[in-house]
Amino acid sequence: MEMVDFGEQRACIKFCFKLGKTATECYEMLKTAFGEQAMGRSQTFQWFSQFKAGRTSIDDDEHSGRPVCSSTPEMIERVCQIIHEDRHHTIDEASMLVGISHGTCHKTLTEDLKMQRVTSKFMPRLLSVDQKQQRLDVCLHLKENANDPSFLSNVITGDETWVYAYDPETETQSSQWKSPGSP
Repeated sequence: MEMVDFGEQRACIKFCFKLGKTATECYEMLKTAFGEQAMGRSQTFQWFSQFKAGRTSIDDDEHSGRPVCSSTPEMIERVCQIIHEDRHHTIDEASMLVGISHGTCHKTLTEDLKMQRVTSKFMPRLLSVDQKQQRLDVCLHLKENANDPSFLSNVITGDETWVYAYDPETETQSSQWKSPGSP
């Protein structure tokens, strides 16, 4: 549905007021002339009373605050640029850098840019043919020996914490934005 410009209807309301019509008559005339795109009853009555109080301009007043729609092509491109600079940015960080709300930034990333947040720990790894074969061989060997009663006594366990030579990232820290075509 296209956005309706009510400027013409405000001019009609002013015209009706100058002709001495009532607000109800004016509203009925707007409904007849503009059909479903006519402005609402309360809005018509509000404009009528403003003209009655001495208002002369049919232009809408300036509105304070952030515009309702921040999803302009320039804003979408800016969000895309911010994410491509660092795919680990959170929605809050990206929205603060661009100057839009959290919800608009989330909508831009997920709906306009078709991106999704994935955790790198769970991203599929590309294995070589040799690595795939080695994993298959190990699994088959384990399956063959699984019926052996002494199987579990041959399994070596231990504390793995000494293996880490770095502080592993949390799941949130390792997550990043991914485009539909990126690996």
